[in-house]
Amino acid sequence: MSESPDLFVGVDWATEAHQVCVIDCAGKLLGERSVPHTGEGLSELCSWLHDLAEGSLDRCAVSIEIPHGAVVETLMERGFVVHAINPKQLDRFRDRFTVAGAKDDRRDAYVLADSLRTDMHCFRRLVPDDPTIIELRGWSRSLDELQHERNRLSNRLRAELRRYYPQALGLTSDVGANWFLDVLEKVPTPAAAKRVREKSIAAILARNRIRRIDASQVLEVLRELSVTVAPGTEAAATAHINLLSDRMRLVNKQVKDCRRELERLCQSLSEYSQDQGGGQRDVEIIRSFPGIGTIILATLLAEASQPLRQRDYHALRCLGGVAPITKRSGKKIVVIMRQACNERVRNALYHWARVGSQNEPWIKDRYAALRQRGCSHGRALRGIADRLLNVLCAMLRNQDAYSADKRSRPKPESAA
Repeated sequence: MSESPDLFVGVDWATEAHQVCVIDCAGKLLGERSVPHTGEGLSELCSWLHDLAEGSLDRCAVSIEIPHGAVVETLMERGFVVHAINPKQLDRFRDRFTVAGAKDDRRDAYVLADSLRTDMHCFRRLVPDDPTIIELRGWSRSLDELQHERNRLSNRLRAELRRYYPQALGLTSDVGANWFLDVLEKVPTPAAAKRVREKSIAAILARNRIRRIDASQVLEVLRELSVTVAPGTEAAATAHINLLSDRMRLVNKQVKDCRRELERLCQSLSEYSQDQGGGQRDVEIIRSFPGIGTIILATLLAEASQPLRQRDYHALRCLGGVAPITKRSGKKIVVIMRQACNERVRNALYHWARVGSQNEPWIKDRYAALRQRGCSHGRALRGIADRLLNVLCAMLRNQDAYSADKRSRPKPESAA
């Protein structure tokens, strides 16, 4: 902003209507209104704020809890500077105005505006994301939801098989795999396993490119002595399994489509960055790290695009939950795990550190040292993720891809 703002706007976001409050630099109320969540309502809000600022948008600063959505995007598209704050922080600011715990939309809008006036450094200025990043975020979150749905369906399928066909679970740990669903469709019951030909099972395995197990082994498992169940149990369970299988096949297809789109968008970001000139690009630098695949890369780019762009190590470690919380009071010091974070980034960092500790020698050594000091598995991986983020930010600042050789290279001796 070219000059300090003298109009402060608080927007208390809601589903159907948003409460808006405007104050000046002295805290005097200039106006408030309820704005419906419609295109016309948001357009009128922008026009009203434009008139209050007399056309000089640099004079106007907007605060809101929700850092995304139509309200934020409409204001930013019109040229307004929007700041976001964590709802927990806003709850603390609310205590300035009431100790009784009273809460309503008008008060929240005023608290947002006044806290922006007095404590702007506590707010985060929002920056428009690249359209490809927004699309990548949508696909990444869709894949996350599909993975959860696949786990739920797998658990239900596993429970049905335990009712009457437990030996089938000995074929694979992934009961949602397409080849296993094909086998169940061909051999739905223990009685069917005794009649089916080995050639039919071999065709299913060949069609799905399964080589770790052959048809004779599959039949040997399926023809094991089964449990005794009440009449009608098999019919009910197989009917339920057929319903679950159809949904599982659809989810498998959608997961495959999501992975393909994530790879395409990551490649698109890489090519777009190269077109802009400069050194090696962020996407390729991040991808060069051990333990980072397409899903982790997409999650980091989608959920932490702004701190990555700013090379903000401290913001990244807090966002991913690897920065511990220290509570100090008198002689008592307690260090605990950070709970307030982005769960998707936390999971991405966990798997990045986990895979890295299995494949990269120096990360293996770091993990072993942390475990020897008494750290749990999760604590050790958080420590590794913290270190990896530090290295990543340094590489991004230097525009240099990761190389294991650089870590083993001896440091030059200083001149005497």
